[in-house]
Amino acid sequence: MELAASFGMLPPATVLAQEPPAINPFAPRPAIREDAVPGYVELSDGTILVGHIYMTRDKRLKIYDKSVQRQREIPLSAVAQIECKILKEWMEKEWRFRETTRDEKYYTGRQYPAREYEHTITLKDGRQITGGLAEILYVDPREEGEQGNSPGEPIRLILHKRQKGEIGQTLKDLVYVKMVKLGEEALAEGKRKAGARRPSPSAKPTAGSRIR
Repeated sequence: MELAASFGMLPPATVLAQEPPAINPFAPRPAIREDAVPGYVELSDGTILVGHIYMTRDKRLKIYDKSVQRQREIPLSAVAQIECKILKEWMEKEWRFRETTRDEKYYTGRQYPAREYEHTITLKDGRQITGGLAEILYVDPREEGEQGNSPGEPIRLILHKRQKGEIGQTLKDLVYVKMVKLGEEALAEGKRKAGARRPSPSAKPTAGSRIR
């Protein structure tokens, strides 16, 4: 009786405490995120990625509006299109410091591609904002209502302000996000452009590229 009474005095959460359920790495992925926007992404090499596009939760596009000289924050849901324009591109020479001194550099004879970009965001109401933009987008290639792991994990894409390639690459190798179009009409357009084929998770900008 004393043992039963002692249990009766404990909070229910303590009495009924259980081990947390094990996470199944092979379990189906949850449904498409509620904040994801239908549409497609076009890369500079012609690749079309169709699906539902989103950012890190609660994040907004941050673009430096050069017309008013200040940064603006725009929710992805308010955007109709993002277009990228090359401002400058060149082959950068690789320089290194000599081992005998730290104030003298020498050219290694190797080069890598580099670019600077400008983006124009077109809002659903037709207004446009042009300036520097560096963000990360994700494309979920599944259809609305589809669950499971097929046809692949979300594709991670970088919108660059400045981009550098790897030693030995050319400017042609430096793939970038050329266009993002959002909305149901854009989704249908993307499917037509992609020939109704699902994108491959391996189709993405150059792995060595990065935001600076």
